[in-house]
Amino acid sequence: MAQKTVKFGVLFITLVLFVGIQGCDEEMPTSPNVKQTQAIKEAAMETDQGNVVRTDKEWKELLTEKQYYVLRQKGTERPFTGKYNTYKEDGVYKCGACGAALFTSESKFDSHCGWPAFSAPKDSAAVTETADRSLGMARTEITCSKCGSHLGHVFNDGPGPTGLRYCINSAALDFEKKKE
Repeated sequence: MAQKTVKFGVLFITLVLFVGIQGCDEEMPTSPNVKQTQAIKEAAMETDQGNVVRTDKEWKELLTEKQYYVLRQKGTERPFTGKYNTYKEDGVYKCGACGAALFTSESKFDSHCGWPAFSAPKDSAAVTETADRSLGMARTEITCSKCGSHLGHVFNDGPGPTGLRYCINSAALDFEKKKE
């Protein structure tokens, strides 16, 4: 009986991982109508505290499938597949859902982990940290403080001076190049 329980558990975990990875196979598609997408972002309903509030239907209309999976369903893109993993331009990385400024290129470093990594957020209030005990691990989830979208996780193995590695999904980010 115990052997059947173990086999079922292994089968269940394998199925969960397989289903979770399915949405991460393709490159992030570009929006067919950038002006329309920007207009939707700018028309976001904000609360008194400045937070962006949208219905699930609105998020689905605004985001690509991959962005929705990562930002709203707390998914993860496959390592080494995201467009910002090895990106080297100067500028600001913004939330792919609401456009809030999250990280600067000055805090980005090559962690060789397969996802864009930053040593600190642009402003400590830009991200919210929450305990994440999913998948049998103890981690700290990072979400956008303005819209609550999932960005990635933070770990204690980064460079100085913070010693932190904010491991962020490319699908959760937009980039604004520094104006010269």
